[in-house]
Amino acid sequence: MTNDSFKKLYVDELKDLYSAESQLLKALPKMAAAASATELRQGFEKHLKQTEGHVQRLDKIFEALGESPKGKKCVGMEGLVKEGSEVSEEGFEGAVLDAGLIGAARRVEHYEMAAYGAVSEFAKVLGETKHASLLEETLAEEKQTDQKLTELAAKINTQANEESPRKEQGESKPSVKTSKRVA
Repeated sequence: MTNDSFKKLYVDELKDLYSAESQLLKALPKMAAAASATELRQGFEKHLKQTEGHVQRLDKIFEALGESPKGKKCVGMEGLVKEGSEVSEEGFEGAVLDAGLIGAARRVEHYEMAAYGAVSEFAKVLGETKHASLLEETLAEEKQTDQKLTELAAKINTQANEESPRKEQGESKPSVKTSKRVA
């Protein structure tokens, strides 16, 4: 016997995910445009296509449930997207900007992995094995994306640390003055 409150929670969480994915459909093109590394830009573009697939899977689940995906705003994703956009507005450039974008994207992926993991377990308990399969497929893609971002971060973070800001190029490093104290 299904607990109606638990099923309502399941649908509510699915709506939250639908809102999250919809927000990402708007944010990922901006992140791709801001990225300076070709590999990172292509990664964001690929994840945009995957996100479109995530929305389609959620649409299938809502259709099977006879529910609308609308009606809820994911404030968690709204905050993560806002933080990500702030990175672009801070005036960072090159690999430093890319490092910030990767950090923002990884926070998004971890949020999504937690959410998909939870609703997948809900689906299993509710006997919605087809839903669980679709949700686990998305969860696997989110994990793959996080792994690719982790690999990119190793390379880009090193570049960001070694990169000289344009303003400082050509300038000599300030000399360190030492003074002797007389007691």
